[in-house]
Amino acid sequence: MKVLILFATIEGQTGKIARFAQAEVEALGHETVLANADDPMELTFHDIDAVILAAPVHERRHPQNFEALLSVRKDELAARKVLMLSVSLNAAFPEGRDEAKEYLVEMKLRTGLQADTEMLVAGAVRSSQYDYFATQVVQHVVMRNREYDANAEEHEFTDWDALKAGIDGFLAQ
Repeated sequence: MKVLILFATIEGQTGKIARFAQAEVEALGHETVLANADDPMELTFHDIDAVILAAPVHERRHPQNFEALLSVRKDELAARKVLMLSVSLNAAFPEGRDEAKEYLVEMKLRTGLQADTEMLVAGAVRSSQYDYFATQVVQHVVMRNREYDANAEEHEFTDWDALKAGIDGFLAQ
C-alpha cells in the first residue's frame, strides 16, 4: 500500500507527528510519501491508496492553507481511505476533548472533508519560542491554568503509543 502523509505544522509538533506516522507506516511495510501543505505544487495522488492528514489547531482552527488544500482536493481525498489527525492542546485533557472535537467538526464543515478515521492528538507547548504575551496566552487561555511546567522549554503532551495504535488500526482496516 502507498500512503500519502500530508501535514501542516506551525511550531513543529505536527511535523514531528507526521514523521512519526511515516516511520510507523514504513515499519508496517508500506510505502510513504511525506508532503507539507505549505508546498502543494508537488502534491500528487497518483498511486496513493490511503492518506494520513495531520494539522495543528491554533486560535480555534486548523491552518487556512491546509483547509484550502483539503477543499480543493476533496474529490481526490474522497476516493481514498483517509485518517485525520487533529493536533491540539485541548486533546490532552479530558475536559478539553469536546472542544477539540468541535475544531475538527468546524474544519470538516468548511472543507467538505469526510475522513474514514479521525483522531484527536495532543500537541506540545514550546515555551522557548514564545514572547511574554504569547506565554500569558498559553498559560491563561490555552492551558487555562492546567498543570504543566511553564518554565520548561518544551512540554510534549502527545501520546505516542495511542498514536501508533491509531495508525496501525487505520492501516489494518
